[in-house]
Amino acid sequence: MHSLTWNGQEFIDSTDHGRQLQSASSFSSEENHWAEAFNPTEAGSRDDGAGPNSTSQLLHSLATPDSMQSMSQMAFWLTPGQKSDGHPALNTTKLSNHLLTKRVQIGLPELPHVIRYDVTFTAPIGERHTFAQFETLTGYMPESFRSFWTFRPKTGELQPLSDGPGEQAFPIVLSTESGSHAMGIYSPQQPSPGFENAGYGRWKFVRERVVKWNSVFRQRHADGIEPGEFTFRNFVVVGDREIVRTSLIELHRRFKKSEGGVRKAE
Repeated sequence: MHSLTWNGQEFIDSTDHGRQLQSASSFSSEENHWAEAFNPTEAGSRDDGAGPNSTSQLLHSLATPDSMQSMSQMAFWLTPGQKSDGHPALNTTKLSNHLLTKRVQIGLPELPHVIRYDVTFTAPIGERHTFAQFETLTGYMPESFRSFWTFRPKTGELQPLSDGPGEQAFPIVLSTESGSHAMGIYSPQQPSPGFENAGYGRWKFVRERVVKWNSVFRQRHADGIEPGEFTFRNFVVVGDREIVRTSLIELHRRFKKSEGGVRKAE
């Protein structure tokens, strides 16, 4: 998603095809995983830069005034022969065989500031990986959202959080210093089994003048990740900091009994 505004404020820093409100995945069979080495990315590749064209292919799209759905064939972030921080691309083509389907609904009953964001990753036949990392949703935001918070479900409070980088187990909220504008991320499926102390990540990129949050799920199987569909639900909350806090309280109340962890679509 290229742009999201509320009350006169742009919430997405969409400088290039990596900085969006979008989804991505990465796979490996190495003990030390490097996320960008085999990294199907919804919005496109690193080489797509700031231009209007994308190596990813939009296969289907449909929109109503308050909802949308799409299916994309994702490009690899790195093109063959490129490196990221010294790590070479493991893909041999620019366009992956990985598909992403998303369905986005703006507003829930009695929660007008909540965006339901469902994504399904389709991992193809013909590949073998023992580790899968699903960045089910990430938001790159302007540097003015420099105030980092974490939501604690037991108390309903927002507590100050360092700008990381790092992951932790509780939902994250990024806001302006005044609290006039904020965005939070929550998934009733968090955490991934075996990764109970992670799931919600945050970064501050000083040189690039951008901040970021994400919701991440992981799987590791020695016999290989099976091809198929992997579906995740996230909720993005947009408003001022108090609206985000109270919306997160209600979301947690509604979904606290939901089945957690990564699941295959049924």
